[in-house]
Amino acid sequence: MTETKQRHGSARSVYLPATICAIGALLFGYDTGVISGALLYLKGPLGIADNEFLQGLVTSGILVGAMVGALTSGSLAARLGRRMMTLIAACVFALGSLWAAFSPDVANLVLARFVIGIGVGLASVIVPMYIAEISPTRIRGTLTSLNQLLITTGILLAYIVDYALAPWEAWRWMLGLAVIPAVALFIGMLFMPETPRWLASRDRTDEARAVLERTRPPEEVEEGFEEIRAAQRQTGEQLGWRDLTAKWIRPALFIGIGLAVLQQFVGINTIIYYAPTTLTQLGMGDGASIAAQVGIGTVMLLFTLIAVRYTDRIGRKRLLLTGSTGMSISLGVLGILTLIVGASGQTVAVITVICLATYIASFGATWGPVVWVMLPELYPLRIRGPAEGLATWSNWAANFVVSLAFPVVLGAIGQGWSMLIFAALGVLSFVFVSAFVPETTGRSLEGLETDLHEGPAKEGIESQQV
Repeated sequence: MTETKQRHGSARSVYLPATICAIGALLFGYDTGVISGALLYLKGPLGIADNEFLQGLVTSGILVGAMVGALTSGSLAARLGRRMMTLIAACVFALGSLWAAFSPDVANLVLARFVIGIGVGLASVIVPMYIAEISPTRIRGTLTSLNQLLITTGILLAYIVDYALAPWEAWRWMLGLAVIPAVALFIGMLFMPETPRWLASRDRTDEARAVLERTRPPEEVEEGFEEIRAAQRQTGEQLGWRDLTAKWIRPALFIGIGLAVLQQFVGINTIIYYAPTTLTQLGMGDGASIAAQVGIGTVMLLFTLIAVRYTDRIGRKRLLLTGSTGMSISLGVLGILTLIVGASGQTVAVITVICLATYIASFGATWGPVVWVMLPELYPLRIRGPAEGLATWSNWAANFVVSLAFPVVLGAIGQGWSMLIFAALGVLSFVFVSAFVPETTGRSLEGLETDLHEGPAKEGIESQQV
């Protein structure tokens, strides 16, 4: 009985900092999703109703900022710590949200969205890193999946806010309400611990042990501490950007960047950013289009809960393969039926909503959360910041390319062929995972790091034997 209580007590201790930090992911999702509805109502007041380029800048400004935030966050997290970077991200979110809400013109709004994007980029690296490093191995996948769960919650919350404020066309409130979770994140993280792995990397071993004692059952404290110390001794000095080309790092870097890029190339953010516009073109009104998007966001949230529950049971790789299959089939069916029936009318609108919901379900349960779970797992402690920052920058760069290219491609070849291209990229994601991605479920971060170190050595031994 005592052991059970101790274990449950430690679980509560680790769930609290993981959940507080994941508010950063909620802000990530909210600020990403809210623009889809707000854009319908800010075009007139800001005088850009007939300027698609400026509309694109308002939408994509957050992506440019996210690339900057992601690229700089890794090295800063290595120096300042995961907790401090989360606090900085909260401040950036709050500043950007207030700036966007009070923007007097489109130039200020684009700049505000860029600042918000920096916060999103910071959060996209730091939140999964913090959660992965503070979590016990046995529940690391479940806890790190909170990142995607809160992203989808934020997206759904954005859709609901857009829908609720649509009668008043209150786009400033839509953008500005993000300041509330930003303040909550800042206050909450003031009372949360730093991760034991970062503390150990700075030779603050007593503090690292204290955090482990707060977040682990007693019987796991010594084992966790020794794993961290072993990784320290093995890796040596803190590594930086120049070390990313080391032979033993390259396989993990290739896999991480590949997963990050493919997560965007399968087309998820074309749905998040442009679904209301697409559904409006199919004959739905503005309100109905936003309502349909609320339904899509609800589906994503519900299926992300599956990943939270089963990531540590089913396995990361199996989930990714299942998701690639579901996304490819749903978009393939949508593309073929659109080419056969046409790109307008009630029937196509219904088919579009059903296929998009199936696609969202497949992504929400697999590629959405699992990629964010795996990125911090793939890299060793002393290079985790720069490596994960580079992979996440690649994710945002791919997001930027897809978001800018999709309207152009859609206008040039139509919805049917556009969906077939994304379906083909879904097949490519299946092949990539099958060929290159290892299973990380149930493995300690330090055990995965040992495999990286031993890989080149094993190759050398095998070549000598041959």
